[in-house]
Amino acid sequence: MFDIRVICDPADIDRISRALAAAFDTGSARQYPSRDGKRRRLYVTADHRPEPEAWPTPEEAYTLALSIVSEIGWTARTAADRPFYGGLNREFWLRKAALLDRIALSDEADSVTSDAADLASRAGQRLMELDDTAVICDPRHYVRQQYAHWAKNQ
Repeated sequence: MFDIRVICDPADIDRISRALAAAFDTGSARQYPSRDGKRRRLYVTADHRPEPEAWPTPEEAYTLALSIVSEIGWTARTAADRPFYGGLNREFWLRKAALLDRIALSDEADSVTSDAADLASRAGQRLMELDDTAVICDPRHYVRQQYAHWAKNQ
């Protein structure tokens, strides 16, 4: 655990606090006027974030997955039940993103040119937005990690 001191303009306090919270596990910032009276002193108690888990390989992530054909059927049926994607839950977006990732992986292995990789990345980004995650990574890696966790708990 360590302390961070920042002297900044009052207009920058929120931006700096968010940046520190994104980089470290922080407590609340304590604020005091600076000696010149124009700026603020921020004191933040911080600690390193735990090391993130290694990203699972596609093989590890999709070991327990149903066949691609079964997942296409499930995704299509689920989407048809809710037109315009209204009310679709996290499981839908996770399974759709994983399905698209698996199709993209298959295309890449067969040297097929398609837009599957782009669609898989966009679906992964949608899942990350839905999860409101602060993780910065390749969306497809995030999908694999989340799918592996989900599949183990099914």
